[in-house]
Amino acid sequence: MDEGGVAWQTAELGKVDAGGGGTIAYILATYGMNVIDCGVPVLSMHAPWETTSKADVYEAYRGYQEFLKLA
Repeated sequence: MDEGGVAWQTAELGKVDAGGGGTIAYILATYGMNVIDCGVPVLSMHAPWETTSKADVYEAYRGYQEFLKLA
């Protein structure tokens, strides 16, 4: 991400070793799969009106591109 000039930050959601913030990453990890749980922050997810920053969405897009270049 740094080499590609992508703006990024880390965060922790609750029990870090128990899996991600409500995703299925922890289930896949129990089968030995290497997983990365990453995404765009969303305010009021699954509510009738969700809010996110288009800058965050764009940087996530750029970040996924950089990740896939090295995958």
